[in-house]
Amino acid sequence: MTSDGDLLDDLLRLAAAGGTEVEVAADPAAARSRWGAAPLILVGTDQAQSCLRARLPRRPRVVLVGRSGPADPGWDIAELIGAEHVAMLPAAEPWLVDRFADGVPGASGGVVGRVVAVVGGRGGAGASVLAGGLAVTAVRGGLRTLLVDADPLGGGLDLVLGWEQLEGLRWPSLTEADGRVDAPALVRALPSRGDLVMLSWDRGDLFSLPAEAMAATMDAARRGRDLVVVDLPRQLDDPAVIALQAADQVYVVVPAELRAVAAAARVVAAVDPHCADLAVIVRGPAPGRLKAREIAGALHLPLAGTLRPEPGLSRGLERGEAPAATGRGPLATLCQRLLADLDGASAQGAA
Repeated sequence: MTSDGDLLDDLLRLAAAGGTEVEVAADPAAARSRWGAAPLILVGTDQAQSCLRARLPRRPRVVLVGRSGPADPGWDIAELIGAEHVAMLPAAEPWLVDRFADGVPGASGGVVGRVVAVVGGRGGAGASVLAGGLAVTAVRGGLRTLLVDADPLGGGLDLVLGWEQLEGLRWPSLTEADGRVDAPALVRALPSRGDLVMLSWDRGDLFSLPAEAMAATMDAARRGRDLVVVDLPRQLDDPAVIALQAADQVYVVVPAELRAVAAAARVVAAVDPHCADLAVIVRGPAPGRLKAREIAGALHLPLAGTLRPEPGLSRGLERGEAPAATGRGPLATLCQRLLADLDGASAQGAA
């Protein structure tokens, strides 16, 4: 993040020496959509004050970079914007090349997992069930998957899968995570069955999750899993924004009801600035005969799919059966198609 042309030229040269492609943002407004997802962020000293005023969420692996001289900002401003290191050129050039080349996902051909996020257009829309269904379906398709519960008021996503009795870490145990988390160690520590791993809330006292913990966890998740599915809250806090910004695809689930569409419009307005690809999924039934395409048009979003009523789904959830576990029914069919679309988009992007 810099609007200093000379500094940008130097950083592009160092990134090329480290074998890493970079995305360039001139200011915090341009950087915001990628702030949570990028494995490494360099903030030019020319943007330090702007970054501070923008109140971007704190996250790990941020470096303040500039040139040595009388205007060297030092650690004062670095600590204010949450930078872990200060790199002054030209002395720090070898160190920066190493940072570009060492431990950055994708820098040496490593595979970075895809991230899908789901948010309800209103309370009870079915976003958590869709998130669970996507995770279960992905594992059935051979993907190593992590299901992340980012909604502290959701009651615990482990209940959706019937996993409340499984041992493993929940969010309260990860509140101190503020740097690079070892991906294999994280996967081993969380509740799991086969290739499906979950990070959920417990039923203890409500607490404020540090944004740094979410950022470190999402970084590790993308390095350690083929797919990450995130269940988002409708009221976005800093950790939710971090997760949202890391998502390659975001779905907003909207019941086919007029009031739900009105509520979803507010959710979309809050979510849209933080994500690159947002689409709507309409859930039936439609008591007023609202059509899915009419709802998508009202929200100015592409229609990703529709979910027909599934009478046995609620009964199965009450018995502790994971959604879409049988691979049959409207939810399983929708999840299969959404994941196929995601694979197609990934292949098209790689080509």
